[in-house]
Amino acid sequence: MKHLLITICARGGSKGIPGKNIKLLNSKPLIDYTIKVAKQFKHKFVNVEIELSTESDEIVKVASDCGLTTNYRRPEVLAGDSIGKIDAIMDLLLWKEESEKCHFDYILDMDVTSPLRNLQDLTDAFEIIQKNESAINLFSVSPANRSPYFNMVEQKQNGFYSQVKQPEKLLFTRQSVPKAFDVNASFYFYKRSFFELGYKGAITDKSLIYIVPHICFDLDHPIDFEILSYLIENNKLDFTL
Repeated sequence: MKHLLITICARGGSKGIPGKNIKLLNSKPLIDYTIKVAKQFKHKFVNVEIELSTESDEIVKVASDCGLTTNYRRPEVLAGDSIGKIDAIMDLLLWKEESEKCHFDYILDMDVTSPLRNLQDLTDAFEIIQKNESAINLFSVSPANRSPYFNMVEQKQNGFYSQVKQPEKLLFTRQSVPKAFDVNASFYFYKRSFFELGYKGAITDKSLIYIVPHICFDLDHPIDFEILSYLIENNKLDFTL
């Protein structure tokens, strides 16, 4: 039976939305939404454990109030906003394996600031990555509103601007170019080999995607929080959270 570790990473510092990991959303701390679905996944599958990665005592307390306790503290060296998340996940993974003398086959990381996911999403995505022996990870995406082939531009070496990605032949409509997706940062499945191979980013040469079939976005700016608050409080979501 496969052994899976769910990691919930939540730094104390946040420049875009101060204290956003524990900011109230529809009368509940934001982190509670992620803890809730993590527990649902744990109850559905055997050999699943949940761990919190944070350097903040305040987040530890709020998470405990939401039903998730931990003895782990993220090292300060991994708590800065310039530190990649993969390093933080790996530190927690190694600590958990060493402290419990166990080995995890899969890691599921869920981002607190992208809470629009449910148990069905996680179950379907887990099935996808288990069936593909060559893949080393999978991450959630949403269909992109803009295409790098058609209506996204960047500055070229000559100082002028053109499409981010040039198609092999001239195309004139957004519908005719290859499909593009936004990484919505909601969840990431990793096989243990991902960390053994030393990858530093989630997008690799052996990645799979799970297309979230409902609204899903990351909370980067204060207005994002206001939008999500409105959707939840007025029952405007197109799925059950």
